[in-house]
Amino acid sequence: MLLFKKYKLENIELKNRVIMAPMTRSRAIGNVPNDLMVKYYEQRSGAGLIITEGVSPSPNGLGYARIPGIFNKEQVEGWKKITDAVHKKGSKIFIQLMHTGRVSHPDNLLDNTEILCPSAIGLTGKIFTDQSGLQPFPIPKEMSLQDIEKAQQEYVQASVNAIEAGFDGVELHGANGYLICQFLNTASNQRNDQYGGTAENRNRFALEVAKKVANAIGSEKTAIRISPYGISNEMAIFEGIEDQYEELASKLNESDLAYVHIVDHSSMGAPEVPDRMKAKIRKAFNNTLIISGGYNKERAEADLQAEKGDLVAFGKPFISNPDLVYRMENDLPLTPFVSDTFYTPDEKGYTDYSFAE
Repeated sequence: MLLFKKYKLENIELKNRVIMAPMTRSRAIGNVPNDLMVKYYEQRSGAGLIITEGVSPSPNGLGYARIPGIFNKEQVEGWKKITDAVHKKGSKIFIQLMHTGRVSHPDNLLDNTEILCPSAIGLTGKIFTDQSGLQPFPIPKEMSLQDIEKAQQEYVQASVNAIEAGFDGVELHGANGYLICQFLNTASNQRNDQYGGTAENRNRFALEVAKKVANAIGSEKTAIRISPYGISNEMAIFEGIEDQYEELASKLNESDLAYVHIVDHSSMGAPEVPDRMKAKIRKAFNNTLIISGGYNKERAEADLQAEKGDLVAFGKPFISNPDLVYRMENDLPLTPFVSDTFYTPDEKGYTDYSFAE
């Protein structure tokens, strides 16, 4: 099966084409990677490539309770233990940089931070905080040009820190309604300067971040995740969305990124990313394409054989099946996940799922 064959991703060789998708797990007490997280990632090192949970590039990006950062020395040292453990098991690991932007609350942030967004448009609903439970989203600050430049430099420094911590590369989180996605989408970007108003301008922030990170750490170590048709965090499906994302994929070639990772959350009830949209991105982008969204072994193999993508990311099955690759290779039954423990603070539902005999 193609799924279990090796794959050359730029300068690194993956032992198979099974990717562990990035999934927030909220175990980083004090926003620092810890020994429990080392065990979690080491357990799942059967994947050819692990993409970490969303990791904040700056104090402003720590939108959720207990998510890790990579903007200080203590965090870098914590991640070194994780990358070492994964590499010893023969797997590769990219860090996903996730600045949450307006998806945030002061209780989840450090002192002297700001909640930022392309435009001062808040989310409806509430966000969980450890201190006060569910709290309404505040109105974010509309980013000035200086804020934009600073945020871009934070992505760059975080990427440099990630390479120091032993990561094989960086995936920029441009999906699911977080900061890069907030610039791409008309629901959160209603600016009338060079970062808004037209598709070209809405793409600018993503393209500039990708270029600056690629220049800093190498294009072969830089990648991006996108979610066209995604509605997470109140993103909109707007007129011209397919043309905009096709142009984004094409322009990303100028930075020669290692891969584009398309996420399709239709298996979770979101609108489906049409096959024509995936095909447009496939054609527009020159390098590796990772496809994800509700895959099982059979569908993954079929889409690889049909050349719809080069690698396939699996999410929730990896939560409850640390040995997912082994189970799929041997047609063993999968353990169901328990969603109540996705974001709790301890080992329950995190590192205590069993391995197949």
